[in-house]
Amino acid sequence: MAKPELLVTPTSVAHIDDVIDAGATAVIVGEETFGLRLAGEFSRDHIKETVYKAHGKGVKVYVAVNGIFHNDRLSDLPDYLKYLDDIGVDAVVFGDPAVLMVAREFAPNMKLHWNTETTATNWYTANYWGRKGAKRAVLARELNMDAIVEIKENAEVEIEVQVHGMTCMFQSKRTLIGNYMEFQGKDLKVEGRSKDRTLILHDPERDAKYPIWEDKNGTHIMSPKDICIIDELEEMLDAGIDSFKIDGILKSSDYITKITKLYREAIDLYLEDPEAYTDKKDDFVEEVRAIQPRNRDIDTGFFFKETVY
Repeated sequence: MAKPELLVTPTSVAHIDDVIDAGATAVIVGEETFGLRLAGEFSRDHIKETVYKAHGKGVKVYVAVNGIFHNDRLSDLPDYLKYLDDIGVDAVVFGDPAVLMVAREFAPNMKLHWNTETTATNWYTANYWGRKGAKRAVLARELNMDAIVEIKENAEVEIEVQVHGMTCMFQSKRTLIGNYMEFQGKDLKVEGRSKDRTLILHDPERDAKYPIWEDKNGTHIMSPKDICIIDELEEMLDAGIDSFKIDGILKSSDYITKITKLYREAIDLYLEDPEAYTDKKDDFVEEVRAIQPRNRDIDTGFFFKETVY
C-alpha cells in the first residue's frame, strides 16, 4: 500500500522545519495577491527560501495561485509563474483557467493542481482538467467518503483530500463587511491580511460561530467547526488517495505542528498495523480535542453527512 503525501500549510518560513520534522512530506505556501486563504504570507523571497529548505529534506513545495483573476490582474501572472518555475517549485494550485493558459506559455514544465474548492465533485470533471494539463484534482469538501473513493477509482489524475482544519463556506470578491460598516458610518479598514481582527458571525439558534475576514480577494466566511477524520482514514488509505491535507488557516504554528505529528503517527500506524490503528482511534481523537482552541469543536465534515451549515 502506497503511503500518501501529508500536505501541510506552514505559517512562516521559520515554521517550515517544524512541520517537516513533524512528518509533513509537502507544504503549500503563497501570497495574498495570488492565493486564497493561506495560513501565512510568503513573499517571493520567502517562497525561494522555503524551496531551499524543503527540497533539502526531500519535501515538495506547492504554491497557491488559486485566486479569481480579473482583467487588471492578468498581467501579473506571467512573471510570477515564471519566477516560481525558475526557483524549482514543485507545482502551483489553480482554479482559474487563466493560470493554466499562462503557465502553458511562460512555465510549460510547471505541474498544475486543479482546485476550485467546490466544483471537483466527480471524476469526469477531474479527468477533463487532467487532459487540459492538471496533474492533480483537489476534491470539494462537501463530498462523502463513498464519493471520494469512487472518484479515486476512476480518476486519471492524483487526488487530494482535506482531512483536517476549517473550510470556507462562502467567498465574495466584494468586501461585504467593510462596505456594510462604511454604510453604517463605522471604521473597518481592510489592510493586507486581516485575520487578526477575529470577526465572528454568531448564529445563536445553532450556537455556531463563523470566523470572517476580508483581504484583497474579498470576504471569506469559514466553517464553525474543524474537520477531523484522524480516526476514519482507513477507506481513503485503502483506496490510495494521493494526498491528505491539513489546513492550518487561523491556527497557531504550534497547533499545526502538533496536528501534523498526530496525523503522521496515525497514517504510519495504519500502514504498519491496521489493527493497532483501530485500537488507538479514540486516543487520536482525544489528543486532537486536547489541543483544539476552546471556540473550535471538531466533526467529520461531510464525510459521513453529519455536518449541516
